[in-house]
Amino acid sequence: MTTLDTAPVAVPAPAPARAVRAWRTLRSSRAAVIGLSVVAVHVLIALLAPLLTSYDPIANSAGEALLGPSAQHWAGTDQYGRDVLARVLYGGRYALGVSLTATLLTVALGTVIGCAAALRGGRFDNVLGRVLDAVLSVPAILSLLVVVTALGTGPSVIVLAIAVVYVPQVVRVVRGAALAVVPQDYVTAARARGEGTWAILRREILPNITDVVCVEFAMRASWVVLLISSLSFLGFGADPPTPDWGLMVAENRTAITVVPMASLAPIIALATLVVGLNLAADGLSKAWGVDRIREGS
Repeated sequence: MTTLDTAPVAVPAPAPARAVRAWRTLRSSRAAVIGLSVVAVHVLIALLAPLLTSYDPIANSAGEALLGPSAQHWAGTDQYGRDVLARVLYGGRYALGVSLTATLLTVALGTVIGCAAALRGGRFDNVLGRVLDAVLSVPAILSLLVVVTALGTGPSVIVLAIAVVYVPQVVRVVRGAALAVVPQDYVTAARARGEGTWAILRREILPNITDVVCVEFAMRASWVVLLISSLSFLGFGADPPTPDWGLMVAENRTAITVVPMASLAPIIALATLVVGLNLAADGLSKAWGVDRIREGS
C-alpha cells in the first residue's frame, strides 16, 4: 500500500462547527459588534426611507430654497428647494446598493481567480502575478477615471470601474490565504480522488478561507463607499438629481455658510457608514486572526 492509503488525512472541521466558533468569537469583539450595528442601522434606514420622510428627494421647489432647519424641514433645504433629510435618507440607498454590488462582484471575482492561481500554480500563477504587478503599478484613481471617461457614468459603469481597480488587490490577498490551504492533506486527497479544480475550490479551499474573504469584503466595502462618493463629488459618479451623498456635498459646498446642514448632513452619513464598516472589518480581522494571514500574503 502507498503512503497515501495508510497515512491519516487531516480533515477540516465541519462547516456548522466552524460557523458556530466564528460567531462566538465575533460576538466577543466589541469593535465588530459596534461596526456591524452601525452598518445595520444604515441598511434599515435606507430600506425604510419612504416611511421616514414624506418629501420627494428629487422634487424642486424654488420657493423653499436655502431654508434652515425647521419643523417642516428638519435639516433644511438645498439650493433647489429639496429637503436635505429626504435626500440623505434616500442617498443611503444609492450608496449601499452600488457599493455593496461593486464590492460583492469584486470580492467574488478576486476570490475565484486567487484560489485558482494558488491551486493551479506553475505558469498560470507566474503569468497572473506579472499581470497583477502591471495593473497595480497604475494609480487606482487614474484607472477609475479612465474607465469612467471611456464608458460614461451610471451605476453599472461605476461597478465595473471598481472591479477593475480592486480585483487585483483581492486576488493577491486571497491567493496568499489559499496557498496556506493547498498543501493540506485533504486537498491532496481530493486531487488523488480525481476531483476537478472547481470542485476542490468549492469544497476544500473556499470553506477554509471564508474568514479572510469576509474580512476582505468588509474592508473593501468601506473603501468603495468612500471612493464612489469621491467620484460623485468630482462629477464622475451619480448624475443629478440622484440623491447621492458625494453629489450633495458638491452641489451645496458653495452655500455652506448659508445652509451648512446641506453639506454636513451627507458628510455625517458618509462618515458614520465608513467608520462602521472599518470597525466591522477591524473586529472581524482580530476575532478571526486574519491579520497574521494578511501580513504573510
